[in-house]
Amino acid sequence: MTVHFIGAGPGAADLLTLRGRDIVASCPVCLYAGSLVPQEILSHCPEGARIVNTAPLDLDAIIAEIKTAHDAGQDVARLHSGDLSVWSAMGEQLRRLRAEGIPVSVTPGVPSFAAAAAAIGAELTLPGLAQSVVLTRTPGRASAMPSGESLANFAATGATLAIHLSIHNLVQVVADLTPPYGADCPVAVVYRASWPDQKILRGTLADIEAQMSAEIERTALILVGPALAGEGFDESCLYSTDYDRRFRPQQADGGRWNE
Repeated sequence: MTVHFIGAGPGAADLLTLRGRDIVASCPVCLYAGSLVPQEILSHCPEGARIVNTAPLDLDAIIAEIKTAHDAGQDVARLHSGDLSVWSAMGEQLRRLRAEGIPVSVTPGVPSFAAAAAAIGAELTLPGLAQSVVLTRTPGRASAMPSGESLANFAATGATLAIHLSIHNLVQVVADLTPPYGADCPVAVVYRASWPDQKILRGTLADIEAQMSAEIERTALILVGPALAGEGFDESCLYSTDYDRRFRPQQADGGRWNE
């Protein structure tokens, strides 16, 4: 018996990976985060599967459901939205399950920041502008932020920021980021990236607040940074005609390509 943690992707049902789909189809028990995982993904569950929405359950109740399946020798598909490596609450479940000696596996999913970047048609790392992406959030009820992990500290690097779980703090986000980035720094807010009701707002730190509507109160990601403008950047050396690389060598030495 194994508990298979599966990243279900950002929202669109067809952004579930093939591996994730096949594992779901093989498990007689499925626990899913019902507030964010689309119902269409549950169609991959086998006939007669026990399907449990964990949205109203606390951690103890979730572990109890898994232990019941474990005692019955049944594999469990544990679906979380996005990718499991960030803000999934997987870590606390893994700690409990490993203490119980229950085997686990982890299958990655498409992260929400990648879906948001795709929605606005942007590369978040452009040569000469930004070569780093910082995945972060602002303090909330679920988790405080370590003292050194402030938006201002991250912005001082010039990196592109992907700010999760913080749309309710947009006023503070703008206040924190305007000094280091400048009021004309590009901003994009992507609401429910990849869902049918996806909405995109684009502007700057100076005007993004004025574009907000009451319906965008959660499940929105804030992207900030000079790279979002998509201009004023250098071309990558990767495709330069004078860039010597393994699969496009500029010179040969003794019949072997230089790498």
